[in-house]
Amino acid sequence: MKTVDTYFPQIADIYQAAKTIRQVADETPLQQSIRYSKKYGANILLKREDLHRVRSYKIRGAYNKISSLTQDELKRGVVCASAGNHAQGVAFACSHLQVEGTIYMPVVTPKQKIDQTKMFGGEWVSVVLEGDTFDDSNKAAQAFCEGEGKTFVHPFDDEKIIEGQATVGLEILQQSNEPIDYVFAAVGGGGLAAGLCGTFQALSPQTKIIGVEPEGAPSLKKSIEKGELVELQHIDKFIDGAAVQKVGQLTFPICKDHLYQVSTVPEGKVCQTILDLYNRDAIVVEPAGALTIAVLDDYAEGIKGKNVVCIISGSNNDITRTAEIKERALLYANLKHYFIVRFPQRPGALKEFVADILGPDDDITHFEYSKKSSRENAPAVVGIELKSSADLEPLIQRMKANNFFGDYLNDKPDLFQYLV
Repeated sequence: MKTVDTYFPQIADIYQAAKTIRQVADETPLQQSIRYSKKYGANILLKREDLHRVRSYKIRGAYNKISSLTQDELKRGVVCASAGNHAQGVAFACSHLQVEGTIYMPVVTPKQKIDQTKMFGGEWVSVVLEGDTFDDSNKAAQAFCEGEGKTFVHPFDDEKIIEGQATVGLEILQQSNEPIDYVFAAVGGGGLAAGLCGTFQALSPQTKIIGVEPEGAPSLKKSIEKGELVELQHIDKFIDGAAVQKVGQLTFPICKDHLYQVSTVPEGKVCQTILDLYNRDAIVVEPAGALTIAVLDDYAEGIKGKNVVCIISGSNNDITRTAEIKERALLYANLKHYFIVRFPQRPGALKEFVADILGPDDDITHFEYSKKSSRENAPAVVGIELKSSADLEPLIQRMKANNFFGDYLNDKPDLFQYLV
């Protein structure tokens, strides 16, 4: 094993990984997006890693790593920790190679990802739910691994994992007839981004690789800013495929020195991108899979006339999350608002609010009210969806003029967390 300071993925190892992975993973399409190409005046290409049989690129690194183990290591079995996609890649590899695997996942992992992991692993895999974050699961998995003498298959901080993920870059260059100017890649622990750095430095050094993190979990960005690995104390876990508190020791120096930039995207904007991809392009992506498209607005001027690849990293999305995705998208667009409304304790007050206070296109989507006969005004928590963000201020003014206004909750996170 090379030291952290000297390791960099070599193109010969990446080609070997591609040969290994070809046994189980088909080449994924590189498709032009007509809609996004028109929007940005660029050639926007989508690398559809969501179309793998495990519905994410993680099968590449997982299979490459497990295939590299000795017979003795394979006999003892493997352990991993994952928020979902790496787990499925490991589970598939265990089943295919007939290796016993124990997979630790956070308790908050979407049920769909847990079920898929069990399905791919079958009798060869057992799933253990432990902790609230990937980092919690990771600590538990490593402790179990050491105690049992098994091999740990890290989701990103491992040479064979990085080299496996690097094969995404090989395919992009083989599939494109034009030089690639930009590649956007989602960043969680940094395995994919680090692998791409190896591939493109060797074969297309002029390509700018941009890492994209969730705004609520900017572990790589913060680490680069400080010049050393930073462990975030609190993260937004919504974009579970890319929300880690600390990037890898191997991946950090590679990303720090070779990525062109690292950008973050608000979770709400990612949610709107998920909805747009589904409604307009019939593409189903998970939150992490939408990061690379959601960030394009920030690079609109720079990518004009360029050949741009957005890696769609995965599509393991749980349909039960749809309501939350829509809610976050509306909040980000400034179209969903929550208020404490003080209703006069008299008949007809609610009718007056609907008829005279709400605008013609406003819609009540949330209402909690308890009548208190001893008070002149009784508070209700009301959620209102607007057609235009410009309708908010006139609505507030009408509420205040007619003595209905109590408080605005969207900008009060301590209260708002109980609603969303």
